[in-house]
Amino acid sequence: MENTIFVARLNGVFGAFALSLGLILAVLANPSSVEAQELRLDPALVKGPDACGECHKSSVALWKDTHHATTFKSLPRSDKAKEIAKAMGIRRIKSASDCLTCHFTSAAVDGEPKPIAGITCESCHGAGKNWIDVHSDFGGKGVTTETEEPAHRTARYETSVSEGLIRPSRLYAVAQNCYSCHTVPNEKLVNVGGHPAGSKFELVKWSQGEVRHNVWYSKENNAAPIERQRLMYIVGQALDLEFALRGVAKATEKADYAVAMAKRAKIAEKRIKKIAEAVDAPEIQAILAIAAEAKLKLNNEEQLTAAADAVAMEAMKLADGYDGSQFAGIDAVLPKLDK
Repeated sequence: MENTIFVARLNGVFGAFALSLGLILAVLANPSSVEAQELRLDPALVKGPDACGECHKSSVALWKDTHHATTFKSLPRSDKAKEIAKAMGIRRIKSASDCLTCHFTSAAVDGEPKPIAGITCESCHGAGKNWIDVHSDFGGKGVTTETEEPAHRTARYETSVSEGLIRPSRLYAVAQNCYSCHTVPNEKLVNVGGHPAGSKFELVKWSQGEVRHNVWYSKENNAAPIERQRLMYIVGQALDLEFALRGVAKATEKADYAVAMAKRAKIAEKRIKKIAEAVDAPEIQAILAIAAEAKLKLNNEEQLTAAADAVAMEAMKLADGYDGSQFAGIDAVLPKLDK
């Protein structure tokens, strides 16, 4: 079993290296092509939703009816998207990394990175080339998740994670991918393009709404247990604060983007104060202390970035150190889920 995993990892490493080299050469040869380093995922490592759907059929079927999937065709036709693209000097939406980074998933096609789908499994759970074969190998022909040996499952999980898989249990890491796009960390896109400065994203309501795909744990696709929702809400507010601080840190002018990010930080801080009134956790108190010291002003990148990093550390401690059973006090402020 160990040899099988080792060989899969070795093949993945050499294959990814060769493809990445080809992509670099393609970009150098064709300046108009998408620059891979500007994308959140390395196209050379992206497998695409069909690869995930070989095992996760129900999840992919649910995904196909979401905005995450339909944006691939709908966004380029949107009048608002065209208006933003024109203001940004973008001629083709699917050829501009400002749009590709969050609205699409790009993979290597004939040696060049090209958008193949909207927001996909890998957008949240990591590009799969180096881990998908190991992740889907339960221990040989005929072995299923139900009959897999515990030792093999442990090794499979550990190897997959080490090669880039972000499992749902890693709450902070998964949610970080959500906030990295929903806070729109692109000053020019907002100030020049007129793009909204972030959505009204809230982790519990949005993850347990249209995009919910808990079918691996519940055939009925039930919402996450209340304990999990509590933890998601707290970690989500911490992430909202973290990314708002990062936004102000990078802002260069007092315009729509900087103002929106500062307001977002203040709103997140107020929500965390409400949480602190209802539950007791040293990490929450630490986050509030960090927020109180952070000066939301321009030309303060070093301090604000350090504050965001510190918030991130406390958020990770919350995500990894609690199961939500300790936080019943916040049930009254949890968002109501869409039916």
